[in-house]
Amino acid sequence: MKKNTQVSFLILLVLLSFLTLLNAELDEFAYQNQSSSSNLGGAMNEVKVGMTLDMGSWVGKVVHSSITMAISDFYAVNTPQYKTRVILHTRDSNGEPLLALSAALDLIENIKVQAIIIGPETSLEDKLWALLGDKAKMPITSFATSPYSTHYPYSRNVILVHEDTDCGREILPLLVNTFEETSMHISYMSSISSSATNDQILEELHKLKTMQTTVYIVHMSPPITSRLFLNVKRLGMMDEGHAWIVTAKTMNLLHTMDSFSIESMQGGLGFKSYIPVSSELHNFTVRWRREFHIQNSSFEVAELNAFGIWAYDATWALARAVEKVKNSSPSTRDSHQRGMGPNLMDLPNIEASQSGSMLLKEILQSRFAGLSGEFQLLNGRLISKALEVVNVIDKDERRVGFWTPTDGIKKQMYPSNNSLEAILWPGNSTTTPKGWLVRKSGKKLRIGVPPKSRYKELVNVERNPQTNATTVTGFCVDVFNAAIEALKYELPYEFIPFEDANGETAGIYNDLKYDVVLGDVTITTNRSLYVDFTLTYTDIGIGRVARVDMKKNMWIFLKPLDSDLWLTSAGFFILTGFVVWIIENPINEEFQGSRAQQIWTVF
Repeated sequence: MKKNTQVSFLILLVLLSFLTLLNAELDEFAYQNQSSSSNLGGAMNEVKVGMTLDMGSWVGKVVHSSITMAISDFYAVNTPQYKTRVILHTRDSNGEPLLALSAALDLIENIKVQAIIIGPETSLEDKLWALLGDKAKMPITSFATSPYSTHYPYSRNVILVHEDTDCGREILPLLVNTFEETSMHISYMSSISSSATNDQILEELHKLKTMQTTVYIVHMSPPITSRLFLNVKRLGMMDEGHAWIVTAKTMNLLHTMDSFSIESMQGGLGFKSYIPVSSELHNFTVRWRREFHIQNSSFEVAELNAFGIWAYDATWALARAVEKVKNSSPSTRDSHQRGMGPNLMDLPNIEASQSGSMLLKEILQSRFAGLSGEFQLLNGRLISKALEVVNVIDKDERRVGFWTPTDGIKKQMYPSNNSLEAILWPGNSTTTPKGWLVRKSGKKLRIGVPPKSRYKELVNVERNPQTNATTVTGFCVDVFNAAIEALKYELPYEFIPFEDANGETAGIYNDLKYDVVLGDVTITTNRSLYVDFTLTYTDIGIGRVARVDMKKNMWIFLKPLDSDLWLTSAGFFILTGFVVWIIENPINEEFQGSRAQQIWTVF
């Protein structure tokens, strides 16, 4: 009975596998029939498009799968009315920029492609791709430059860690300008080569560890980022008090990193491209997982990343542009009437460079609702509506906020979003790092305070006879602590009571040797030559100091009033009474009568 059950289960697995393959074959057969049936109504214009990807990488396979599915979906929807068809010619770059460039030249010269799609692995050669596109007069679509952000909700000093490549160096001016706009100061820029050894990375990290700043912004590719954080954890630089912010260059591909690398990034904060959730995206993801697993059974699929979604939308934009260029060409319409069905490169009245420029213009003007949201290009780049702020926790990331170009950092993207969790910083701390650590060799400010003060409300020093601990309280101490808390970095200090050998403080103010002194210290001309005084923050009023013996002269308070002041005061009294008499005399009976009565009333 047990054997029969096992055999039945095995047969069921075989049947399910057969049905899955049969379903895929039927879909392909239906697709081919649809294409062939549409061809019966008229000739199709084939537009050749080249694509260079690292087919051995996980990202390359994701992008390739998304593009092929995009072409299949696009013409499944638009075949009845569209008379053009994009034909892909793929070349494997093996992750080498020079091989990708050589393959692109072969596609242009021998295959006569109209456009080229390059993968994210060739980001080091952006300049060469731009020059190639200008020379060939054709659009080149790249997914190498992903959106990133350096906006951080705290103004402070930061250390920028970037990859020592052309791409990494060229982005530095943009990062510096962005930091200046957000009142952030780059205290140090650390450059690490992509081929650096672990010893070289450790040497650079030891240099960073000696600095006071503990806020780091990392803009590097995932492979070197993985090695960086393994060494960061090894040196204890992922402990409490540190803050690591990673750009989308790495966070978009976090799931391609191994579990040890992700574990070393615990508590890190990063920016990731935001893709709005939709039913279309969900349905595509389900289909993509199934087809990707069939084509790449040896690869473990973690998730469909932003590169694959952008590739899908970009392919739709390219196919739309191809159809618009065909419809806008008079020679193409004449060819259709004659049933010739020419290739776009073979248009008799349009040169290849002109057709490439027209195709590029249509792509740049593309705007439609895609899987990634509203697809729109600005200056040749895809407009990113928002970025996710994610926190690396355990073996995954969790969303803790959003960033938009207009609003900056915010907790919710839409009112319907659920409230997001708090950030868990390195060391499993929920306290935001101040960006400055007290090193073992760091010095504390020595704050001098008088142990005996006439006004204990201002400064009061108490000693515990059992522990010999000193507690300093009072209004001046509260003001000082509030000023320290307002700083954007940590400042260590200690209170030190001062007095002479006799326990007195009055005669030693001119001989104090401290960094700061708290309390009611008199500002004198001589002292102001050596030290800086804060503005007074208590209401002292205005007074006059004089030696007075009230028993001998009770009218001493009249001495400050000299004769000129007495005469001036009397004159103003008479002037005021005269003005009142002028106003009141016509209407007030008390100001009428004889002149003597009127003068008496005025006085």
